[in-house]
Amino acid sequence: MLFHSAFYKFVELPDPDAVAVALRDIASSLTGSILVAGEGINGVVAGTASVLEVFEDSLVHDARFNDAFAGIAFKRSACTSRPFFKMRVHVKREIVAFGIDGVRPDANGENNVSPAQWRELMARDDVVVIDNRNSFEYRLGKFKGAIDPLVPNFRDFPKYVEANAPTWKAEGKTVAMYCTGGIRCEKSSAWMQDLGLDVVQLEGGILNYFQSMPDAEKDWEGECFVFDNRIALDTKLQETATTYEEVYAQEPDGEWRIARAKRLDLAG
Repeated sequence: MLFHSAFYKFVELPDPDAVAVALRDIASSLTGSILVAGEGINGVVAGTASVLEVFEDSLVHDARFNDAFAGIAFKRSACTSRPFFKMRVHVKREIVAFGIDGVRPDANGENNVSPAQWRELMARDDVVVIDNRNSFEYRLGKFKGAIDPLVPNFRDFPKYVEANAPTWKAEGKTVAMYCTGGIRCEKSSAWMQDLGLDVVQLEGGILNYFQSMPDAEKDWEGECFVFDNRIALDTKLQETATTYEEVYAQEPDGEWRIARAKRLDLAG
């Protein structure tokens, strides 16, 4: 049986190319995609449970990484479909493209809140809950009462924040954000704090909420889009029957997205 493992960590990597070489070595028996940059690592991989365990242990303990990935969190889910067909490790300028230079996420995660705390936050009147994902992801599924910023790409999110920050400040609102695995929120919340906003984020994102809360369906409507061949998961982290056409039908570039996704699906 195959399992999917998602992970990331913001950590200074002086030599991303050397890290990538080591990653290609320890991930050779897996499929998936790993991004490496000077700011850290962001990966999604798939394999059998035993192979994943060896990889995850190596990522944490291999001497070539010099303890850079100690404490990294792995979010696993079982697979019905094969999520990926190849293994790719790329060196990039950013591990998540935000488009604003100089953003340094808080390595201590001080603005993270646990799934149980998140449930309490969503019920408060002084909290505005923001979905920090693309609109097509929001349409497929969302936390009840969450706001869709109506952005087609993560790089467009700062414009939404800048337009609304004065109102949130004036109303004394805490901005509670969530995304699929946590990485987009971690990047944007660091920048938002510099704007003087009171910001918190769901630790580990939607996937961690589903994993941690047996009754997650009380707070969630629909499904969660994932960027691999499984397409979408329910609150039990089970693959659904959702198609690319259902995900991208309302997007301006929907036909291109559908065709691209299907090309990648046939790549195996």
